[in-house]
Amino acid sequence: MDLGLTNKCALVLASSQGLGLGVATALCAEGANVVLMGRGEERLATETAALNERKAGRAAYVVADLADPTTPERVLDAAQKFFGPIDILVNNSGGPAGGLASGVAAKTWDDEFAKMVLPIFEITRLAIQGMRARQWGRVITLASSGVVQPIPQLAVSNAMRSSVVSWMKTLSLEVAADGVTVNVVLPGRIDTPRVAQLDQAAAAKSGKPIADMVKASLATIPMGRYGRVDEFASVVAFLAGQTSSYVTGSVIRIDGGMIKAI
Repeated sequence: MDLGLTNKCALVLASSQGLGLGVATALCAEGANVVLMGRGEERLATETAALNERKAGRAAYVVADLADPTTPERVLDAAQKFFGPIDILVNNSGGPAGGLASGVAAKTWDDEFAKMVLPIFEITRLAIQGMRARQWGRVITLASSGVVQPIPQLAVSNAMRSSVVSWMKTLSLEVAADGVTVNVVLPGRIDTPRVAQLDQAAAAKSGKPIADMVKASLATIPMGRYGRVDEFASVVAFLAGQTSSYVTGSVIRIDGGMIKAI
């Protein structure tokens, strides 16, 4: 299937590794010109060079930290200098430390909201202005299965990502008539460094071998395995393409059946 992404310009946040890099790779393979963003220049430079060697879509990168309040405007301006106006924005951010809801202090909520939520709101607000003017655009936000089925010990992540999902749904109603779609994707247990980190933390907390933690985690997934990054990224690429033009305001699970709620 031709997704119609040739020469479309995409900005993928937090894309030096894991799901973000997987999405950037999938979009580039479809012919999109992709700007990666992250904090580590060495890794960004390496991954960008690898994408350009494939000779499909072009790739570039911007070094930035979402915790910096100047990042949204600066990253968007820098990205547009590479390949032109942004047609596709893929929102992604790192996860906070774990913890119980009852144990999170007020300052932590403030700090995490400033890092995980406000930058996403602002960069999306800026990016959709051009999309609406051109009557075409895609906003895809990577969230977490925790917004549907809260993940124990990840209270901050559950709450912050839920607020982003609600905002995106509201935004989708405002921009649909302008040819801009806004969707959210929920990864389950995808085989990434972040999931490995969570497994290690669970093992350390329980005092059990990490193999036992992985086995217990796999038992909660009907498919009996962790998802691959490319499986996740292919769904995002579809949502970014021309063929998904009637899909908006949706929250799509990519979890191997893990979420039990309907």
